[in-house]
Amino acid sequence: MNRAQDYYPESPEALVVNLARGGDHLAFEELVRRHQSNIRNLMRRCCRDPHLADDLAQQTFLRAWTSMRNLKDAKAFAGWLKRIAVSMWLQHLRKHDVLFHSEELYDESVAEKPTPAEALDLNAALATLPEPVRLCIILSYQEGMSHAEIEQATGISLGTIKSHIKRGSTRLKTILQAYREA
Repeated sequence: MNRAQDYYPESPEALVVNLARGGDHLAFEELVRRHQSNIRNLMRRCCRDPHLADDLAQQTFLRAWTSMRNLKDAKAFAGWLKRIAVSMWLQHLRKHDVLFHSEELYDESVAEKPTPAEALDLNAALATLPEPVRLCIILSYQEGMSHAEIEQATGISLGTIKSHIKRGSTRLKTILQAYREA
């Protein structure tokens, strides 16, 4: 005889989210299974440290579990979870990076250029960007978030987000240019 949770893997996400919002820990485990890879990859692109990324992803899911009742729309779970992940990353930066948001220290002429082998890897190119610029690029291009969604998730002003994305995109094009010409 099958139990209800045996059907969770095949169930629509909104149903599983609603069950988890009601306190069903097995439903939440299913949500973790569905989203853990995406959240871990997002964190790895942000911090470039797989161990830290795994810790931040775990913290994201713990925060999500304790906040499930605050989620108003079950269909918005994936975006809500990304916002929690971004929040966890920003909290980590604020605690551990005294230069977070120090725009005046960013100088493109001094930024270290990756070797040609590193330029092949987008993650290596992203690593050359300042934290807030890299975060905006990742959320926009790799996570598909709109500028308004990035503003809501990060608390960075819309104008600054646009500036970060423009500056970061220009920088990435410069870094990767040699491989487009080859």
